[in-house]
Amino acid sequence: MTARPSPGHRPSSSVPARPSPTVDVHAHVLLPEVEALVAGLPGLAEAKELDARRNGPAALAVSGPMVRERIPRLTDPAERLAAMDAQGVDIQLVSPSPSHYHYWAGEETAEKVYRTANEATAAHCSAAPGRLRGLGLAPLQHPDLAVHALDHALEQGLPGVEISSHAPARELSDPAYEPFWSRADETGAIVFLHPFGCTLDERLDRWYLSNTVGQPTENAVALSHLIFSGVLDRHPGLKLIAAHGGGYLPTHIGRSDHAWSARSDAGAGCAHLPSSYLKRLYFDSLVHDPHVLRELIRVAGADRVLLGSDYPFDMGAEDPLAALRAAGLPQAAFDAVRGDNAAALFDPTHA
Repeated sequence: MTARPSPGHRPSSSVPARPSPTVDVHAHVLLPEVEALVAGLPGLAEAKELDARRNGPAALAVSGPMVRERIPRLTDPAERLAAMDAQGVDIQLVSPSPSHYHYWAGEETAEKVYRTANEATAAHCSAAPGRLRGLGLAPLQHPDLAVHALDHALEQGLPGVEISSHAPARELSDPAYEPFWSRADETGAIVFLHPFGCTLDERLDRWYLSNTVGQPTENAVALSHLIFSGVLDRHPGLKLIAAHGGGYLPTHIGRSDHAWSARSDAGAGCAHLPSSYLKRLYFDSLVHDPHVLRELIRVAGADRVLLGSDYPFDMGAEDPLAALRAAGLPQAAFDAVRGDNAAALFDPTHA
């Protein structure tokens, strides 16, 4: 990972300065190539109808213009780099917009989607290889293909892939994903968990609850499946980053610990207290509340939280460094979240 002095870095006068980049691990790219690939295919219209029901008409009326206004920032590397400079961000980990998952697609289309997405993301990041790193996609609806997608992403020079919180009829604890988790563990690939759509459906179709409540719920459910099923016991080297601070789970992990201790059905699948697994995961800092960020750091550890902005969407942080400073962290924890943790994640030899 390329390092250069960062506007967010404030070294102590008694310690020699070491260049350390500010790294944003949660930023998105829009890939017109993917949407052109699936346009008009059977299944797309039904998927869009489900998305419309889940979000409701008011949310769609706001989201459409919001995304269209941001298309230059989502597609033009020069616009992205200018925004990064304004934010004081040195490096972005760029992942495809979750709207590109297309988990409705059959195997042939799914393979075309992940190949197109991986190659297009790599091409976008090639405009500034020292500052942009990318993630590919893995089609969770076809577990066998997910392994091939991960390998293809790595072949493109991408450090890993982005996945949602579930696929149709499958949770992340499904045994069919064991080869995927094994391959990610074996290769040291990054897996970025970013939900798209909430299975609470029309219950959240007003007031943008589909996002404000739905995304944190999906994160908590998905992570709980990984913890309670023993996936993290079987694959201890997984480099999994949970978007949106892991949702509701880190701040309510005490209830999970109590269930694990009090009930045989809750404690049968994992070897340790659920809270202990938070220190094996990574979380972005995008929680929109300095008190929640401090609690996330308390339960997961300052070495497990990474700067995230959700660039350039309206539910993101326009100034992620300001949001981090608002938490009032000790300097060492601030620098860890700002970029040191991400540098170590990309390069384990980083010190």
